[in-house]
Amino acid sequence: MSEPHSSGAGLSDRHARGMQVRREVLGDAHVDRAQADASDFDGPFQDLITRAAWGTVWASDGISRRERSMLTLALLAATGNFEEIPMHVRATARTGASRRDILEAFQHVAIYAGVPRANHALKLAKQTYAQMDADSEAASTDTANTDAARTGDRP
Repeated sequence: MSEPHSSGAGLSDRHARGMQVRREVLGDAHVDRAQADASDFDGPFQDLITRAAWGTVWASDGISRRERSMLTLALLAATGNFEEIPMHVRATARTGASRRDILEAFQHVAIYAGVPRANHALKLAKQTYAQMDADSEAASTDTANTDAARTGDRP
């Protein structure tokens, strides 16, 4: 007997749900770049992570997205998979995980998986938060300048 999700329709539904969740967590710009960069070679891999990671694990309502962000960042740090930490730190703006949450998660990594891994993860998070703050400040300045231009005021 086959699994209910093994049909073509089930896979298609899971892919569609995965794409929706992926966009909600990572943002349209990130997903659009990943889609544009996909090739015949890695397209099947992109489909796999969309269905499995985003359409199954991240789509589950078993825990909150905030908690899932904390777990994901802790696991990435603990296993030394640092490349995706900045992406998932940026995603916390959409998942509700605070900077304090992430610090707490990395402190757990330090105790249970090693200080060097936690230290490197914290360094990446600090750099990413600094860039997010700079981007936010630039966007605020742009908005203030646009509003001032509309009203004839100077910022």
